Amino acid sequence: MADYLTSNIRNIALMGHGGEGKTTLTEAMLYAAGIIDRQGKVEDGTTTTDFEPEEIRRKCSVSAACAPIDWNDKMLNIIDVPGYFDFIGEMVGPLRVVETACIVVSGVTGFNVGAEKAFKHAVKSGVGRMFVINQMDREHANFDKVTQQLRDRHGSCVVPVLMPIGEGADFRGVVNVLEKKAYEGAYKKSTEVPMPDFMKEKVDRAFEYLTEQAAAADDDLMMKYLDEGELNYDEILLGFRKGMKDGSIVPVCAVSALTGIGIARMMDLMAKYLPSPAHDGIEHDGFNPRTGEAQKRICKDDQPFSAFIYKTIADPFVGKLSLFRIFSGTLTSATTLYNVNKDKTEKSAGIYILRGKKQIAKQTLHAGDLGALAKLQFTSTGDTLADYNNPIQYPVLAFPAPCMSKAVYAAKQGEEDKVFSGLARLMEEDPSITLEKNVETTETLLSGQGEMHLDVVRNKLAAKFGANAILQDPKVPYRETIRKVVKVQGRHKKQSGGHGQFGDVWIEFSPCRDGSQEFEFEDAVVGGVVPRNFIPSVEKGLRENMVHGVLAGFPMVGVHAKLYDGSYHPVDSSEMAFKTAARIAYKKGCMEAGPVLMEPIMHVTVTVPDEYMGDIMGDMNKRRGRIIGMSQADGMQQVEAEAPMAEMFKYATDLRSMTQARGSFTMEFARYEDVPSNVAEKIIASAKKDEDEDE
Repeated sequence: MADYLTSNIRNIALMGHGGEGKTTLTEAMLYAAGIIDRQGKVEDGTTTTDFEPEEIRRKCSVSAACAPIDWNDKMLNIIDVPGYFDFIGEMVGPLRVVETACIVVSGVTGFNVGAEKAFKHAVKSGVGRMFVINQMDREHANFDKVTQQLRDRHGSCVVPVLMPIGEGADFRGVVNVLEKKAYEGAYKKSTEVPMPDFMKEKVDRAFEYLTEQAAAADDDLMMKYLDEGELNYDEILLGFRKGMKDGSIVPVCAVSALTGIGIARMMDLMAKYLPSPAHDGIEHDGFNPRTGEAQKRICKDDQPFSAFIYKTIADPFVGKLSLFRIFSGTLTSATTLYNVNKDKTEKSAGIYILRGKKQIAKQTLHAGDLGALAKLQFTSTGDTLADYNNPIQYPVLAFPAPCMSKAVYAAKQGEEDKVFSGLARLMEEDPSITLEKNVETTETLLSGQGEMHLDVVRNKLAAKFGANAILQDPKVPYRETIRKVVKVQGRHKKQSGGHGQFGDVWIEFSPCRDGSQEFEFEDAVVGGVVPRNFIPSVEKGLRENMVHGVLAGFPMVGVHAKLYDGSYHPVDSSEMAFKTAARIAYKKGCMEAGPVLMEPIMHVTVTVPDEYMGDIMGDMNKRRGRIIGMSQADGMQQVEAEAPMAEMFKYATDLRSMTQARGSFTMEFARYEDVPSNVAEKIIASAKKDEDEDE
């Protein structure tokens, strides 16, 4: 594969809703360019970018994959990004390293929530946007209707550039509005034809609209357009490129990835008109890790080398692959790789570009290009590689917080190390999953973006590392406490000949006054009724037993224990005897002191469009939750609520279903509250049943 200079590189992320044809579109582009001999199908598991076993089994993308394509002496670096919301973490890295987000929508179903979210993320990342209206060969496909939907949503920036000739079964070609040329045929066989008469007026209107938007992107062009009423081709092109950069122009293309119609002409547009990494001297912001001063790099070969790791692939056979984008300078086998984040020098086993799972060795990569480095020891996703003498660090990636957790166990006893070391490798590959040990329940929690996401992680663990894991709902870290004040005696006496055991204590149990302490011990003994050397044993006996509450075995908290009386035997008393006496007093006292079960209450912030407010509030009530506030945020309603953790385990899935995936939420621990008596009875009964089964 030839080397491409920065000005001839186009970095493009294909994004949008799941099932709209992004992977098929990538496949059609590869076939049109002659890179593959036969266009693969998602249904058959034969596509270039869906190569993982999970993707083939599920017939959808679960991780971002690269497909570099040589076209018209340009390099189109295509990144096929998963569309399903469980894999939103796969969108974060690619958006950092591309200049254009190509958002794919269906010509039949039109603009939907996946495209909406992709567009918002692209705007937030500051990259250019374009829409590809795919599936124009399907029955009921309607280019004008979908374009109008896009314009209603995003305003006048939406500009048709590649218009369809015919629709549905009649879709046979496209018209390039910029050049006013018509083409018919599929893939490379797409050839220029005379403009159909029925298209002329429509194309003229589109060209006029495009000219207006191009003029609006530049003050000088606008003055000329107002004075003369027209712009020449070069001026329109100048305005078009400026508009792409600032988002005031979002081109729209009509294609059919399945039949190949419009694919070659869309690739012409990408190669000719989309911004390159060198576009208008784009600067990349970072800082000097040694001084903390802000720094910038221009994407040119003559700048000091710097690259950003946007994705990691963990492969037990090939080893770790670190996918990167060069932000400045060039990369060769002689380049020193200094990891700025880890302050380590790396050695790579080779430089590659990836096309699906295929690795193509390279000797040199230029500024702006995408590639992969093999077997880096210290480097992980979000790290910066740079010239040691001219270091710069780019901002790390911000992955979405996990919204669903499952307890993870090894399927076979003795395979725990295998499971958790495999999960650690997968966390390198997908930083949107986390692994955390819950101290109270002793469970290890695997957290991610949804049920499908966690299921894919479990299956990858088995396929890649031969480690089988079980996922189940986490245990709720319930606690117990007391609500009354009681005074009880704990007396332990055992005499069966020889040295006996004797310990006798009187303890007052009461709720902690400030409510913040888990356990308070007060020594109020006077007169030596309990010798000083046995008092620590009484406290230790209480602390050891507080781990298991008297109702359901959950930790007992918020208890004040005052030792105020007792007795001893000069021979038979011992530390163990007083510990046992304290245990007897604890069980008797806490049962009489109004014990209650407490559950963790979570503070939940739900962000949804207005039309779903009723559903959200009704659902929160069903979860024993309560609404504590509402506000507006970025045109959406933000609902503040509190709800028990036990009712929130599947909220990510349910919220997605209620809001057609438009809603999102964050959740954090607030405090503990008493469990309602009817719910507590079920929890206690279940805990006792589990205890009986264990015995």
